[in-house]
Amino acid sequence: MKELYYAQIIVDVPTMQTNKPYTYLVPESMTNTLQPGMRVDVPFGHRHVMGFVVGLRATTDIPISQLRLVTKVLDLTPVLNTELLNLSDYLAQETFAFRISILQTMLPNALKANYERVLSIIDEVDDDVANRLFKGLEQMTYNASDFGEQDIALLSKLRQEHKIDVAVTVANRAKIKTQRAYQFGEDIEFLENELQNLRQSAKQQHKLLTFILGHFGETWVKKELQEVLDVSDAVIRQAVEKKWCYITQVELLRDPFATTDISPTEPLPLNDEQRNAYEQITGTFDSGRFQSFLLEGITGSGKTEVYLQAAQHVFKQGRTVLFLVPEIALTPQMVRRVKSRFGAQTAVLHSGLSDGERYDEWRRIERGDVKIVVGARSAVFAPLDNIGLIIVDEEHEVAYKQTDNPRYNARDVALWRGEYYQIPVILGSATPSLESRARAQRGIYTLLRLTQRAGKAQLPAVEIIDMKETLVNGPETIFSDQLKEKLLDRLHKGEQSVLMLNRRGFSSFVMCRDCGFVPRDPNCNLAMTLHMDSHTLKCHYCGHEEPIPTICANCGSKRIRYYGTGTEKVEQELAEWLPGARVLRMDQDTTRKKGSMDKLLQKFGDHQADILLGTQMIAKGLDFPDVTLVGVLNADTALGLPDFHASERTFQLITQVSGRAGRAQKAGEVLVQTFNPEHYAIAYAKHHDYEGFYRQEMAVRHAGNYAPYYYTVQIQASHADENEAAKQMLQIARWLKKQAGSDIIILGPSPKPIAKMRNRYYFQIILKFKQRDAMDEHLQELQDRSQKAKDGFKLSIDREPVSFM
Repeated sequence: MKELYYAQIIVDVPTMQTNKPYTYLVPESMTNTLQPGMRVDVPFGHRHVMGFVVGLRATTDIPISQLRLVTKVLDLTPVLNTELLNLSDYLAQETFAFRISILQTMLPNALKANYERVLSIIDEVDDDVANRLFKGLEQMTYNASDFGEQDIALLSKLRQEHKIDVAVTVANRAKIKTQRAYQFGEDIEFLENELQNLRQSAKQQHKLLTFILGHFGETWVKKELQEVLDVSDAVIRQAVEKKWCYITQVELLRDPFATTDISPTEPLPLNDEQRNAYEQITGTFDSGRFQSFLLEGITGSGKTEVYLQAAQHVFKQGRTVLFLVPEIALTPQMVRRVKSRFGAQTAVLHSGLSDGERYDEWRRIERGDVKIVVGARSAVFAPLDNIGLIIVDEEHEVAYKQTDNPRYNARDVALWRGEYYQIPVILGSATPSLESRARAQRGIYTLLRLTQRAGKAQLPAVEIIDMKETLVNGPETIFSDQLKEKLLDRLHKGEQSVLMLNRRGFSSFVMCRDCGFVPRDPNCNLAMTLHMDSHTLKCHYCGHEEPIPTICANCGSKRIRYYGTGTEKVEQELAEWLPGARVLRMDQDTTRKKGSMDKLLQKFGDHQADILLGTQMIAKGLDFPDVTLVGVLNADTALGLPDFHASERTFQLITQVSGRAGRAQKAGEVLVQTFNPEHYAIAYAKHHDYEGFYRQEMAVRHAGNYAPYYYTVQIQASHADENEAAKQMLQIARWLKKQAGSDIIILGPSPKPIAKMRNRYYFQIILKFKQRDAMDEHLQELQDRSQKAKDGFKLSIDREPVSFM
């Protein structure tokens, strides 16, 4: 009796998902072909669906009569390796998402869309393969439905033996880009006769034909051929006419940085602190064990140089490196620095690339053509194997958290992959998240500190401007007199300035213009959100609600204002009183077009502007030696958010943007405009005092039962009918209270701060508890049950949300 095999398959059924794999019978013809990580076509109910093979077994408890056969294998090689399959299982439990959505998130768009696979013969194959399968051609389009199971098994075997190659072209989206090339003839006798019969005056033809005889059978792109031989287009055309060579098409991999000129750089000397960090990280790598390092270095302390030299050490041992940055904005700058050390061994992955560019980069990584990957959040799933080091720069950034399904945090995924490979993971930041710093305090992470700026540069002096005094008698303005004076001074000196407008919480809260007081709710001590439709202030953490005040509860003033302004308004005011200044505005509107952010930064770096005005995107990573002034126009905006992270985000932002000033030999200066100069987040940022801020904020978090003392889960639901959404969430809250122990805090349900979007009403429940997995079983049950909800009710569960907006 023949041995049977069974495939464990996660199927893509949009209406009713499950994390439980279905068991299918593997046909005998596929037993040597099918591997975990491949996609397959399988019957499901009355239709066929795509599925991922996540395991193969020799036995099953299910009666064979109840099993159905795998219909088709859609891949000749696995699109996901064993590590990424294991990771998808972990993330499904961690993020309360269905495994199919995680598996699809791991792949580039080109492999999610309609696609066709092109097979090419690259080595000797027998006549049956060449004539029957390839119809005498060098290439063919592969459609699984055109081949029987035995032929698919044969093609898979040839692919494993490197006799055929597979490329994917995506219909209407990411086609393989080709360029014209010339394949030299292989009939030596014919070519030698042609050479003998050439007239002596045909010097260029003689040169080309001699070259062809020395490289017969090879394929050359015209540009490269002409660089080597310096022959004209006409001579190459004559060679084709005389059948010395044949026109063909070869693949041209799209390079996102092809037009960028990057000069090689040499490692810089390390100071004692950098050397200590480097030696601890490389020592861990050499000993082959997992360890997470929190590299806490002040702005400009040379964290990137430590990253690059540690990566170089790993690279020399033949291992690969994954390098994450939080935002697309920072990717071009970091790619330049990495490429200047590692050249063509660098690939880049982020959502700003076209589907074609992203797919080509993914293929370079998957084929093992590159050893270092730099990218934003989704690059954490890069199909690298043999990873030796993972770097997470600016580890505190909320951009590492995916805000829609699946809600993974790239920092946590990086730590999982680091443990899988037993390698060091570096989490770097000038202002680490409180959760990370607390883990370092407890010894879970190894804390490494860099306290000096590289090149003996000094931290800039920070001056706090109380905007209450600026506005007490004069007209309302965005600029204080002190900032105007400093901007004029920099213009006269020919130095550059950076102005940051914090747009988080835009016009979403109220504040007293005289004393800076922001109304907070009595239960959570969080800033309340302004709702103009109902003329109320609401806490979306616990549901407390009260009327919009007309008189300040703190000082009795009637100057209550809705707070917020935009970059265009700032640019307009700058133009009115500094008409000679060249201003570059950098916000979502001016950076929407692909590559526009990089171009703006290049212009600023080339001194084509005096002032760079932008939102939070300019706060991090920028390194311009002539920037000597940084102005924070509205430090309070983040403080007004209804979120327990508000003080932490404000401190981080001011510290980060302050670090853009005085990074070279010229001294830097920072002016922070605020209505709350006494607030501890602003006071500690003035002195670049992370340790002082950490101690005070931890005390606040402890008193309020917030992270890192409590774990937090946000349950969010929406419906087109407000009453229906509220009713369903009340039922969920009652059910949760029955399941939860007395030590679990349940807040809500209450409307979300942005309670209505796209004609849907949003409500949330917040859970807080001490044991991380205390509610996992019940939350998973809730997630499964929510799929059966009718009439458009949608529910999502977010572990450790980075925002409650």
